[in-house]
Amino acid sequence: MKNSCASRELSVGELARRAGVAVSALHFYETKGLISSQRNAGNQRRFSRETLRRVVVIKVAQRVGIPLAEIARALQTLPAGRSPTAADWARLSAQWKEDLTERIDKLLLLRDQLDGCIGCGCLSLQACPLRNPGDQLSAEGPGAHWLDAEGREHDG
Repeated sequence: MKNSCASRELSVGELARRAGVAVSALHFYETKGLISSQRNAGNQRRFSRETLRRVVVIKVAQRVGIPLAEIARALQTLPAGRSPTAADWARLSAQWKEDLTERIDKLLLLRDQLDGCIGCGCLSLQACPLRNPGDQLSAEGPGAHWLDAEGREHDG
């Protein structure tokens, strides 16, 4: 019997256990093109050992809120057939750093203004008629409008 540690390939169960994800997550990642497998003679999925690091990168990126589509684009830049290196990870994380900083800024602004007028049009708080007189923000569409695309507060 082959020692799985020495083998270059992992079964779906081994990969799931080593990466700390459900088998169904691996199947989902594969359908989305994030990882790939080969089939053995028994038609069972076999993943290269390099896939383990890819799955861990996916998990880390998801944990910090990076959408799967963005993760997929980033993973497409990695060479096939080898584990992502420290340099690869540095490049990927640099791509995501600006986006994460923007998200953090938006969350901090939301946290700091959560108890005030958020520009939703309800006009129920004392500050709402002053900051959004006559519900002018309704022209911008539904939702809370005090956070713009750059994460800065509107002047109101």
